[in-house]
Amino acid sequence: MSFTAVFNLVAVVVTLAAVCGWINHRWFRLPHTIGLVVIALGVSFAALAVDAIIPMLGLEQTVRDTLIRIDFHDTLMTGMLGFLLFAGALHVDVSHLMARRVAIGTLATGGILLSTGLVAVTTFGLSRVVGLDIPLAYCLVFGALISPTDPIAVLGILKQTDVPDTLGAKIAGESLFNDGVGVVLFTILVVVATGGGHDEALTGAGIVRLFLTEALGGVGLGLVAGYGAYRAMRTIDEYTLEVLMTLALVMGTYALALALHVSGPIAMVVAGLFIGNHGAQFGMSESTRDHVKTFWSLLDEILNSVLFLAIGFEVFALSLTPAMVLIGAAAIPLVLVARFISVSIPIRALGRWYDFTPGAIPVLTWGGLRGGISVALALSLPPSPVRDQLLAATYIVVVFSIVVQGLTIERVVQATVKR
Repeated sequence: MSFTAVFNLVAVVVTLAAVCGWINHRWFRLPHTIGLVVIALGVSFAALAVDAIIPMLGLEQTVRDTLIRIDFHDTLMTGMLGFLLFAGALHVDVSHLMARRVAIGTLATGGILLSTGLVAVTTFGLSRVVGLDIPLAYCLVFGALISPTDPIAVLGILKQTDVPDTLGAKIAGESLFNDGVGVVLFTILVVVATGGGHDEALTGAGIVRLFLTEALGGVGLGLVAGYGAYRAMRTIDEYTLEVLMTLALVMGTYALALALHVSGPIAMVVAGLFIGNHGAQFGMSESTRDHVKTFWSLLDEILNSVLFLAIGFEVFALSLTPAMVLIGAAAIPLVLVARFISVSIPIRALGRWYDFTPGAIPVLTWGGLRGGISVALALSLPPSPVRDQLLAATYIVVVFSIVVQGLTIERVVQATVKR
């Protein structure tokens, strides 16, 4: 697309986000991101209804063509995700994460693997019941893309929910790190599902090497880049330049991660934690600290608004049938049960050595929101006979997660957490 076309498209999306945000704030009073999803869904279904009554308007095709031009997967995973993860990590207290590193690490790795397997097996059986016959390999792919909690959605809800610090650290830490594990697992399982099962990279050693390269490489890159930016910022006290340096840190590091084939999301989380804690304490003046955090808070809100609005409009990308709606609706309790089991087992096992906040299991289960990353991964699936079914199931689970779980998580916290 030409620069003018890109500018016009961005102008439309940002304007819609501002208008829908104003409508929500003025009348609906829902949490900002949830309100945007609800309004966008309402507009989408209204447009689909009008298009069904007056087909000559071509609303569905027009919006679908626009969504294709945006390319949700590329826009989120390459364009927006680095900024959002850095902004989220910037405001997280790393001492809280380190104090709970065993629980966070276990949930972000073992929990994801367990949930992926549980979702795959139950989805495989369900697909047989409704007559879709989704192969087990693709059920594993679905499990990998729907199991990780979305850090963008989770951190957004945590801002509006009064969760004890000890429990909030576990929720935030898991969501920040498990997406990297989920993306690596998803990549491997897609290769298997599409016929690359004999690829050399998919041997046991190859899988371990891929994981270590992606995960540890991302951690190393984030630490090196964050430390480099911190050392440079220590030598000056000019907040406008230091804000620019943090922006360059995100863009340059994420681009380098893509080139090196290491995990860009993990690199952004590590760099954000480093700058937001050590960098803010020892490398910035109070004025610079305020300006940096204000800038990233504002950018976070803007990008979140655009992202959640886009999630609402992605309904146009679906080709729904009654069987797809049925399996998507049935997948909601299946995913929640798998989440409950994959949270309960690690917490109960670790409970012999570590203390957990009473009510941690129900809050982690219900607060494990899915979001844009799951939708983006589903949209990245190559063409196949079951792609539309998996996309529909993913979208239905994500919308339920954001709207229903997001609106009720505070009640779950109040009902289950003993302070």
